[in-house]
Amino acid sequence: MKKNLANTPPEVGATLQRMRLDRNLTLEDLSRTAGVSKSMLSQIEREKANPTIAVAWRLANALGVGIAELLSAETPKVDVIRMLEPHETPTLPGEHAGYVLKILGPMELAGKYEWYELSLAPGGALVSNSHDPGATEHLTLLNGSVEVEVDGVKKKLKVGGTARYEADKNHAIRNIGKTEAKALMVVIHR
Repeated sequence: MKKNLANTPPEVGATLQRMRLDRNLTLEDLSRTAGVSKSMLSQIEREKANPTIAVAWRLANALGVGIAELLSAETPKVDVIRMLEPHETPTLPGEHAGYVLKILGPMELAGKYEWYELSLAPGGALVSNSHDPGATEHLTLLNGSVEVEVDGVKKKLKVGGTARYEADKNHAIRNIGKTEAKALMVVIHR
């Protein structure tokens, strides 16, 4: 009996697994980034479950692809230059703490090299617990006035200057000025 392909949902498991492995991501990495349980990811990859639209959207965002690309069984041709629209840049809003962190680096490098655009409202702060052993951060101030604190030591960063510090200690970046501060931050994991 022939399967009526028009009436069956797309089998996204193989596509999801290919995309995840192409980016050297574990199930746990993708689970954490997309906010989808590891068991659900495993079921989807084994074609035991199909994702809801909301789950597919979160997975596509975490992988840096469009939802149609995730739901397609075709292997997409790779563009020589892959452009991301501003709305496609994942953002971590920390409104309660007065910061917005835009994730500029591709998800496949997360856990190795990460880079962000950090915006801090006046009085805003990005306070971090220690990262994995050997991790470092490199913060370049584009505008505004910030103070960097690492393990209780505080230093003011000048516009155009870069602070390099051990991120395997508790650390914080605070806007000490009266206007928004913007910086580029690179995190390197050992």
